[in-house]
Amino acid sequence: MQSPSFSLAGRVAAVTGGSRGIGRAIAVALARAGAAVALLGRDRPSLIQAQQAITDGGGRATHLCAAISQICALDALFNQIGDWLGRLDILINNAGVEQVCPSLDASEDLWDRVVGTNLKGSFFCAQAAARHMQAGGSIVNLCSLTSQRGVPGAAAYGASKSGLAGLTRTLATEWASRMIRVNGIGPGYFRTALTEPFYADAAWQSRTLEKIPLRRFGQLDELGGAAVFLCSDAASYITGQILYVDGGYLASI
Repeated sequence: MQSPSFSLAGRVAAVTGGSRGIGRAIAVALARAGAAVALLGRDRPSLIQAQQAITDGGGRATHLCAAISQICALDALFNQIGDWLGRLDILINNAGVEQVCPSLDASEDLWDRVVGTNLKGSFFCAQAAARHMQAGGSIVNLCSLTSQRGVPGAAAYGASKSGLAGLTRTLATEWASRMIRVNGIGPGYFRTALTEPFYADAAWQSRTLEKIPLRRFGQLDELGGAAVFLCSDAASYITGQILYVDGGYLASI
């Protein structure tokens, strides 16, 4: 019996929001597993730095400055990736925004920006990517603990991430006939630019750590293994699932 392969050699991955934080950590992990990586984001200097981090480690990468909220440009974007890297096998749908706001004060503009990026943008990015996956592939959506539990002040964000979890299951069932697997990763508490306002509060840190069975926050490189696994042949019979990388948080509430 052949051992399962975690290698991504010969595959091409696109990572949205790939310039920093979770997206960059996953992109680096995919490159180390052998994939060529296209980094997508809005901040060109950060994209260049992320690309350099991959190439300095012996990987292959390129970058494209783009926003997934610009739906009409997505097909052309993935055409460019195909032209540069030859194919597309993997999409990491990571780009997202968050704004904490009491629900009674949330504006239509806030709702449209958060849901428009996290859910609408992710769907149309997945659609465009799937059209370019000629030999099957793997799509991984970055979901959230808010896909499973309510968080005060995060109505728009929680709605978008809950919707993304449902979208993951729907696309998994629909695109199985195209040999495209669709799964999700649900990060627990990881320190990034997006979550930094929370970590600035020492009392919040203490309260949160008490709820995590492993009694620590996650390190960004601990998300890379989950992404490599879900995109590899080792996960060839896994689709429509969300893997929570949360130190046991959801299991304990």
